[in-house]
Amino acid sequence: MKAFFVQIKCDLGKSYDVAGALADAEIASEIYSTAGDYDLLAKFYVDDDEDIGHFVNEKVQSLPGIKDTFTVVTFRAF
Repeated sequence: MKAFFVQIKCDLGKSYDVAGALADAEIASEIYSTAGDYDLLAKFYVDDDEDIGHFVNEKVQSLPGIKDTFTVVTFRAF
């Protein structure tokens, strides 16, 4: 399994709706509200053979209320 994080910028007033949609979709292992340039930080896992770009495009960015995303690919946990 590959772990990666996605910072999510939401439409104004939609952070809780987006967080709820992510939780309902059961695709994120963890979802946090954040301060700064992005509103949410979500941790995802995909199988080693799954394309992260397609996953983010099809399952994350397609959710209503998402304005922008920034994906952080991770290599190793310590």
